Amino acid sequence: MARLYHVPLSPFCRKVRLSLAEKKVEVELVEERYWEEDADFMRRNPAGKVPVLKIDNVVMAESMAICEYIEETRPDPALMPKDPVARQEVRRLVGWFDDKFHAEVTSKLLYERVNKKVMARGYPDSSTVTAGAKAIKYHLDYMDWLLDQRRWLAGDAMTLADFAAAAQISSLDYISDVDWNRSNNVKEWYAKIKSRPAFRSILADHVPGFPPPAHYADLDF
Repeated sequence: MARLYHVPLSPFCRKVRLSLAEKKVEVELVEERYWEEDADFMRRNPAGKVPVLKIDNVVMAESMAICEYIEETRPDPALMPKDPVARQEVRRLVGWFDDKFHAEVTSKLLYERVNKKVMARGYPDSSTVTAGAKAIKYHLDYMDWLLDQRRWLAGDAMTLADFAAAAQISSLDYISDVDWNRSNNVKEWYAKIKSRPAFRSILADHVPGFPPPAHYADLDF
């Protein structure tokens, strides 16, 4: 069985978990306190980051590299389109959520409100939280614009771009930082993806000291 070293609310770990679950790959989840830089973990990934996946007798790191490997070795159901232009668009949007969204929103909200406490690194910085709360409005509006033209974020089929976005959004929804009244398009998109069997373990996550809101696991939120 595959083994994933992860942190429950990490959007990068969630992206990998969603990919594995969608392709029905059984995986053992091992929570990793990566910030403690345990020697065994550092041997698995000298970068000291999660996710780290052991699969097919190979240990691999970096969420996009992992997801590409999963897609190449387990192509059904496909999370990447065959057309090169369409694949480019998926990769562009995965990059958008992994880089831009994460830097401007997730790192400023989730990391300030949860990670700092879990890692015993002080208290949230109010100006950073305010910046994240402002930035998410722009990103939700961009998602709304995309979904006004497409069934899913990158086109007519669900792809890794949707999982990359849902991984970030679900982590923030766990701490009630998503305004579901801002965009009906985004809410309907999230309701669709949230109802997939691949999402079940994500909705079952529970971080000690940080109980999720009632709507977090509700499919009819």
